[in-house]
Amino acid sequence: MRTDVIAVAALLALAFLTVSADLLATTWAEAHTAKALQEGMETPAPPEVHARGLPVLNQLIAGTLRRVDITAHDIPAKGTERPLPVTELTLRLDDLRKSDDDSEAHARSAEAIADLSYKDVSNALGLEISQGARPGQVSAAVLLPPGNEITVTTNVSAASGNRIAFKDFHVTGSQPSAAGEDLLNKAFEKPIQPRNIPVGLHLRTITTTATGLSARFTGRSVAFRPHRAGDA
Repeated sequence: MRTDVIAVAALLALAFLTVSADLLATTWAEAHTAKALQEGMETPAPPEVHARGLPVLNQLIAGTLRRVDITAHDIPAKGTERPLPVTELTLRLDDLRKSDDDSEAHARSAEAIADLSYKDVSNALGLEISQGARPGQVSAAVLLPPGNEITVTTNVSAASGNRIAFKDFHVTGSQPSAAGEDLLNKAFEKPIQPRNIPVGLHLRTITTTATGLSARFTGRSVAFRPHRAGDA
């Protein structure tokens, strides 16, 4: 009987040590992954990282985390024309590997949702934007010379190069002057682009919400590295 008790106690102790080791491995993996991703997206704070699937220790030994869920906040857009920061980016990464110096991370595949506030979209366009009456539509109240206010509605859509396009704008109210037409064309003719999105993610759809635009991305061989001038 005593031998059985000792054997059970030893097994329990081994199980406890195994669980403790895996918890430590999970904490270490999440912290180091957050550091690499913070480098890649230039966020002011490390993203929230959750490694899924147990045991994580075995995944670390193999060099690949099978699934990682990430939430990053306030991704900047410094030094770009018509900058468009990302308010929040949520990602699901599959088969994630990081470089030895923690400066880069690579995922076999990824899905992401980028939330873009109307305030940041408005700053990028130079017009105050809000949700439109229909899905996929935004509107703007615009004061044009010589003091006429008009309401402009336009449809948002995904464009090539991970850009957001504004098409088929419609004016309600007094018809704008030539100067007003130029102002609207300048605001809407060129797509805008959220910056510091991980390389390899591709914009698929844009939807409108009460607080901003929601951009859905997918991709394969997705890389997280510091943004450089000229990167898409």
